[in-house]
Amino acid sequence: MIRFKVNGTVRETDAPPMARLLDVLRVPLGLTGTKEGCGEGECGACSVMLDGVPVNSCLVAVGQCEGREVVTVEGLAHGAELTPLQRAFIEDGGAQCGICTPGMLVAAEALLRRNTSPTDDDVRDAIAGNLCRCTGYQRIVDSIQAAAAAVRAKTSKASKASKAGGETGA
Repeated sequence: MIRFKVNGTVRETDAPPMARLLDVLRVPLGLTGTKEGCGEGECGACSVMLDGVPVNSCLVAVGQCEGREVVTVEGLAHGAELTPLQRAFIEDGGAQCGICTPGMLVAAEALLRRNTSPTDDDVRDAIAGNLCRCTGYQRIVDSIQAAAAAVRAKTSKASKASKAGGETGA
């Protein structure tokens, strides 16, 4: 049995250790948001975070995940509430046909977790391993930048509220 955390929940599988993480996520675990595009690590459609780092799940043997944490596109949302990133992809046209979208979201989420003020070059670097045939990438970059702005605004608002609460409690 291979035991690892997936989207915050400890899961076990009796899959062969050399089975692709992509296949284990999709079939026995039922997490079909992760897509197979090329199966060779070239397109990024199958991107997930492994211990916070984006990886192509088609290139990772599930045995390598023992005791580790995997976050798929399904693990980005908080229940039924979309993240600012997911909302931005919908509102700003970053999502088109949907094949690359899960991988783009995972790569962008990893970026925004470490940098909430990315430049366009930072965004392009973060999604460089993800191929899209529909958007020409600018809508994806714009969506990620819109999400970054929303995250910064939310953080700023929470910080101001915290300071205001601290001042009134003194």
